[in-house]
Amino acid sequence: QVQLVESGGGLVQPGGSLRLTCVASGSSLRLYDVAWFRQVPGNQRELVASFTSLFIKSYGDPVKGRFTISRDNSKNMVYLQMSSLKPEDTAVYYCNAVFRSDIFWGRGTQVTVSS
Repeated sequence: QVQLVESGGGLVQPGGSLRLTCVASGSSLRLYDVAWFRQVPGNQRELVASFTSLFIKSYGDPVKGRFTISRDNSKNMVYLQMSSLKPEDTAVYYCNAVFRSDIFWGRGTQVTVSS
């Protein structure tokens, strides 16, 4: 079992930056594919960025060039650096870890982009 806890969300003005952090416990993330998703009430959960165990990164089209995913396996942590934030980035952001058929989610952290 892997427990994931997100932090770093909050209120930020348009054009600002935030860094989200996901801390994992219970197992090493080294073999896991990790990702950040986001969800707005009434909408489906959307993939923001992923980072496989083989160090392959990918991003959703809405965040390309603005967000950066990274991971530190030695600390069992995953990060999402978000820059040039827009009001449409407002959502609950979730950390995700997958290994074979095992899928784990954190409880999410709220990001609100508003002036």
